[in-house]
Amino acid sequence: MNHEVFAALGEALSRGEEAALVTIVSSNGSTPQRVGAKMLVFGDGRIVGTVGGGCYEHDAIGKAKQVLATRKPATVKYDLNDDFAEETGLVCGGQMEVFIEPIEASPAVYIFGAGHVGYYLAKMAHEAGFGVHVVDDRAAFANTERFPFAAAVVVDDIPEWLARTTLPATAYAVIVTRGHRNDLDALRALAPRELRYIGLIGSRAKVARLYEQLMTEGGVDPDLLARIHAPIGLDLGAVTPQEIAVSITAELVAVRRGKAGALKTASLQWFPNLKAPR
Repeated sequence: MNHEVFAALGEALSRGEEAALVTIVSSNGSTPQRVGAKMLVFGDGRIVGTVGGGCYEHDAIGKAKQVLATRKPATVKYDLNDDFAEETGLVCGGQMEVFIEPIEASPAVYIFGAGHVGYYLAKMAHEAGFGVHVVDDRAAFANTERFPFAAAVVVDDIPEWLARTTLPATAYAVIVTRGHRNDLDALRALAPRELRYIGLIGSRAKVARLYEQLMTEGGVDPDLLARIHAPIGLDLGAVTPQEIAVSITAELVAVRRGKAGALKTASLQWFPNLKAPR
């Protein structure tokens, strides 16, 4: 049955869809499945394969969804004693341990702006395992000669491209365009979207001005802005484009590895009513 799990996992990764893999890693006594049995759990509750059925499998599915949310693996132990078997209708006993791990395709990072910071960020993000997509309206900057490692290089008006393009919920979006107007347009289009990460480059004063302008325009919930990582990147005291790219890449990795909760963002300092980013 595991071949069905692996086939479904391969298809999911080709679609860029994440899933949690549940594997029985130890078993004692009479258990419904043996060590090595696997089950794939998707965020919407779909499953492929089984680790034995019953209430404990239902519990494992719930735990798998939590793993997908936190992107941190977990080990869960089950004691299939007589009471448990009677409650679930399973004729079995013993103990079982499962390992639940998040599986995701190479995460896609969309870099809006192909200037100096965008260039170095694309190189570093690629080396860190991200699939890089670059979007800019300047062919002299956004081209495959300059970004040979990118999964895609798009030359187009950024807000127009965003208006007709759907980004996956697992995507990382980085706004590093060449000016206030372009940053505002990109932020306006991206803020309402449910993405894994949205970051905006700029000083605290600049970010505050952009936030104020969007809220003055109306239609942008302050809670949406609370999700933005701005000023972007970890506070490393970065100055050069290369250093700024390092700080941004480090933040992308922190979010990918579930460490974002420990990061401080400056947004709260000028908008106390905003909640901390997820």
